[in-house]
Amino acid sequence: MSNETKLQERTIFEIKKPRMYKVIIYNDDYTTMDFVVEVLVNVFSKNVPEAVKIMFNVHKNGSGVAGIYSYDIAATKIKQTQDMASKSGYPLKLTMEGV
Repeated sequence: MSNETKLQERTIFEIKKPRMYKVIIYNDDYTTMDFVVEVLVNVFSKNVPEAVKIMFNVHKNGSGVAGIYSYDIAATKIKQTQDMASKSGYPLKLTMEGV
């Protein structure tokens, strides 16, 4: 055996939390309050009282936060909501912005 020292290489992984995005829902003159509540319950998994609170906030202030998610989840929820709104004949608008 030789006197060589064996070096072990160690890789350290740093796990970072994904960047988060607010999904913002906007008020309009055509989309019904009931539909907004339905979206918040079915797409954003809010309970009815929380959905109603968010809906009134959107109605009163012009916009409100439907939820905060990673990019892919936020984009998927926006797409699901836009599909529902389109099928129901509503021009509901949503966007996302980084937190």
